[in-house]
Amino acid sequence: MRNNVLIIGGGPAGLEAGANLQRLGYNVLLVEHSNTLGGHLGKWDRLFPSGTPASGALDKLLGSMDGVKCFTDTEIQSINRLGKSYNVILSNGITVLADAVLVATGFDLFQAEKKEEYGYGIYDHVITNADLEQYFKTGLDARINAPKKIGFVHCVGSRDEKSGCRSCSKVCCATAVKQACEMKAVFPDAQIYCFYMDLRMFGRHYEDMYLEAQRDYGIRFIRGRVAEVSENIDGGLSVKAEDTVSSKPLKVSLDLLVLMAGMRPSVSGQRIGSLLGMQNEKDGYFEVLSEITAQQRSPIPGLFLAGAATGPKTLPDTLADARGAATQIDKYLSDIFPKAKDLKQLIKTAW
Repeated sequence: MRNNVLIIGGGPAGLEAGANLQRLGYNVLLVEHSNTLGGHLGKWDRLFPSGTPASGALDKLLGSMDGVKCFTDTEIQSINRLGKSYNVILSNGITVLADAVLVATGFDLFQAEKKEEYGYGIYDHVITNADLEQYFKTGLDARINAPKKIGFVHCVGSRDEKSGCRSCSKVCCATAVKQACEMKAVFPDAQIYCFYMDLRMFGRHYEDMYLEAQRDYGIRFIRGRVAEVSENIDGGLSVKAEDTVSSKPLKVSLDLLVLMAGMRPSVSGQRIGSLLGMQNEKDGYFEVLSEITAQQRSPIPGLFLAGAATGPKTLPDTLADARGAATQIDKYLSDIFPKAKDLKQLIKTAW
């Protein structure tokens, strides 16, 4: 007889936590609102800093899910506290009685079209980091046609008061450096520029990646925000910026501009939060019990958090956070439920 745990979200955090909880002996049910598991990881080609294929990392996570019951293309219709447990009704007509709930709803990418001065959705040759990663996966994007001059704009929707996000998204700098090097490998004759506020290469081997980008790939890094993007008569792009190192304005003609869209709280996650009465902090992410000692615990009993639901994280940070959440849930259930419930209580049909 084992306790029942419901995980909301089938990205890396949900998958890693689910596998760990299953190994700890719990009945685990995972609900994902989209039709596939993997979240943003499933849309990525290669990972920094080593260029590891994202598909390999995702396959490893999915391969550890034996015994975890997963529902895709499924929404949470209602969720209510029932004694020490949660009664959850799913959109597929199934009712779940869970002794603990883990919210792992991830993040959404900032909608780059909100930064109108950059021209995303207006000019043909302005794309986002997510668009470029899909190009690396498929080799298909009509907007990328042997560009000779390519620019990357860091911090699009991050560290930006006007965009409603003062925080750093943590992954944009490293992603920009990775993608710049990859574009140079695909288009070796191209000149590539990175426009940045300051580079936050904080992880192990990240600084090496940045140095290699300059030394081995000839990427030019320009410290300064892009002020304006316009389209030339020939369809090319004219980019105005300021080089704050030389204190001089800069104007560059480009064939392709890549916007490094940052992380924002998940819209689907906020809907779950409203159902549960969860509180958000000033940055829009969910409140945790303690930033120091209980980052995976919500102030609400029996409700836990993992991954980017509580703020921007790299993939390694997300997986570590998920393992921490599994440990926290194990401790909570061991303390609260000395006698586990039977598997038959995990899922029962609505009728």
